[in-house]
Amino acid sequence: MSKPLHSTVILGPAYPLRGGIANLNEALCENLIKSGVKTEIVSFSLQYPSFLFPGTTQYETSEIHHPFKITPIVNSINPLSWLKTIRYIKNLNPQLVIVRYWLPFMAPCLGYISRKLRKNNIQIIAITDNVIPHEKRMGDKSLTKYFIKSCDAFVVMSEKVKQDIELFTKTKPVYFTPHPIYNIFGEIVERNKACDELKLDKTKKYILFFGFIRHYKGLDLLIEAMQYVDESIHLLVAGEFYEDKKPYFDLIEKHHLSSRIHIADGYIPKENVKNYFSAADVVVQPYREATQSGVTQIAYSFNKPMIVTNVGGLAEIVTDGVSGFVTDTQPKSIADAISKFYNQNLKSKMEAGAADEKSKFGWAKMITRITELFHAVDSKK
Repeated sequence: MSKPLHSTVILGPAYPLRGGIANLNEALCENLIKSGVKTEIVSFSLQYPSFLFPGTTQYETSEIHHPFKITPIVNSINPLSWLKTIRYIKNLNPQLVIVRYWLPFMAPCLGYISRKLRKNNIQIIAITDNVIPHEKRMGDKSLTKYFIKSCDAFVVMSEKVKQDIELFTKTKPVYFTPHPIYNIFGEIVERNKACDELKLDKTKKYILFFGFIRHYKGLDLLIEAMQYVDESIHLLVAGEFYEDKKPYFDLIEKHHLSSRIHIADGYIPKENVKNYFSAADVVVQPYREATQSGVTQIAYSFNKPMIVTNVGGLAEIVTDGVSGFVTDTQPKSIADAISKFYNQNLKSKMEAGAADEKSKFGWAKMITRITELFHAVDSKK
């Protein structure tokens, strides 16, 4: 009979590193501890060399105090730090290490560490955000194959990623559980107060595009869509450009939309996230491709309806006609969904739908799936 799971280490980015993966690792750690599993995070001392990072900084600007231990040891490009990480985790003697995998660049580092820990009878379960990256490069498949071989099993947050893993392995267990809802961005703010905080005209209607900006996220498609919707509808863009911003501003000028598109160019500190979601009527994710998205779960935490494109795992999260709309990736289709949302006065109805739907995405489900997977692997040994 399998032993109960009582100790684990999460290997992946955490505070002061910023971003959705770090946010999820921290929330996962907190919820594992609440469930009775001794847990800490082993994070990166250097995640990306500066010349490979497209943003302005890899670090949080907010001061945050977590009730668990975060130890930044791993240097993604320094093998000596990998050995140090292995020694540190071995001394903790966990039953399980949960490794976050999201980019082939991390495969040599995380794959090497995982292989060595497995030789010491430590089980390795990877939470895989992406297996085949959105922006593909030579060598991606070989690197990912190396990492996949270093793990015992996998947790995925979309069926698309599950299918991608099964291109690399047919024998290792892969369990699906939806991306849990974040509870780290504060409470809903009264709309007028949120507009005041952001210096927005309270008489306008606002849709929100949130998160860092890259081609696959389709902000250009949303800008194109704005020419087809009523002029009372404005677009908030809150996030840092991870690529050349000029084509986006040129598109805004081309369609004479500069008075209706408000861009907060930069990383949004955690304490200000609530204002953008509270000021907006609906969140739009016009992605060209996707696996899952943490933005959907932030939206759910604020009871916000969503308009998403039918790519990757987005349609698995948003119930069409209940918590939002699922549309295709054509600007006119995106615009039609936005117009329908306002013309049919669906804001209150869909906010209620989002509030009901978010019960599907509790942390208990992810903790249960990880525990089940741990026992499934343990029973085979």
